[in-house]
Amino acid sequence: MKNDFAKNEAYKYRGAIHVHSTFSDGSGDIFEIVSAAKKAGLSWIIVTDHNNLDIQEGIYSGIYVLKGEEISPPDDNHYLAFGIDDVIQPSENPEIYVQEVRTRGGFGFAAHPDESEKRKNNAKPIKWLDKTIKVDGVEIWNWFSDWANNYDETNIFTIAYAYFFRHNLIKGPSFETLKWWDELNNNAAEIVPAIGGVDAHALKISKYIIPLKIFPYECCFKTLNNIITLENPLPECFEEAKMTIFNAIKRGSNIIINQKLNNTKNFPEFYIANSNSKAFCGDAITLTDNTYLTITIPKFAKIKVFRDGKLFSQECTNLFRTKLKKLGKYRFEAYYKNHPWIYSNPICVK
Repeated sequence: MKNDFAKNEAYKYRGAIHVHSTFSDGSGDIFEIVSAAKKAGLSWIIVTDHNNLDIQEGIYSGIYVLKGEEISPPDDNHYLAFGIDDVIQPSENPEIYVQEVRTRGGFGFAAHPDESEKRKNNAKPIKWLDKTIKVDGVEIWNWFSDWANNYDETNIFTIAYAYFFRHNLIKGPSFETLKWWDELNNNAAEIVPAIGGVDAHALKISKYIIPLKIFPYECCFKTLNNIITLENPLPECFEEAKMTIFNAIKRGSNIIINQKLNNTKNFPEFYIANSNSKAFCGDAITLTDNTYLTITIPKFAKIKVFRDGKLFSQECTNLFRTKLKKLGKYRFEAYYKNHPWIYSNPICVK
């Protein structure tokens, strides 16, 4: 994103990434998914079926529906690939398909890289095993994985709690994932972006007395969202809008938000500005004598600001502002009543 719209309005659009349909292991077709997205107030979604690109893209009831592929080997190393036209087959060596995505003009994110091995259920964790591989980006927070990591199926009571109080099980991105993401950014000149994924399946479970649907699509879409910041409104032409959304995600021009804690319609704001320009997530800006970092969030919460992966400052507030004196990549996290709420992509100060 250019830095020459300091005085102008930034356009923000809320969407969901990592959705499965009946073309893989989801329970809903495109119309059920779109209906849920509309009820949840989303502007766009990205469907990422396993090893499949059969879903039809387009604008459905005002919702921009994009598609990607979750390249899915039988065990670990799942990779969310965007901007590709044909299915890329998984292989034993993930470096092969990571590079193949780039070769075809796309980009990708390591999916749910650090699922817990200490689960009290039978769901096998699917991890990203080789973190020396240079991925394009990281899914730092996967909603369904977070829930599954803490789902206890020891007895009917713990199962009932996990279903009826499902949001209490959410703990946020793991320390290991955030550490890896920061290391990737520290070793790269450009920003290595992050996304949050709902991993929506709307799973139907019928083995109990009352059939259950775990995380229906609408429920999922009201949880983990990605807010993209654009210089101009989304184009009405689908192909142009698709390119705009993908470019924003590729740049890291998105903020990840736990929408269950954001019962307002207000968006968080994060930018760094000086007298010459204004930078949002995914942007770069030159350090001057009057460069200021500003964060505005909808509610009073604990804000943690990181510089190059190290804690730079923290404060309980809904408006944070500080003068910057050092170069680096700055990002922030916000916690509402000690619950994980907001995670930004970095802004690079050069």
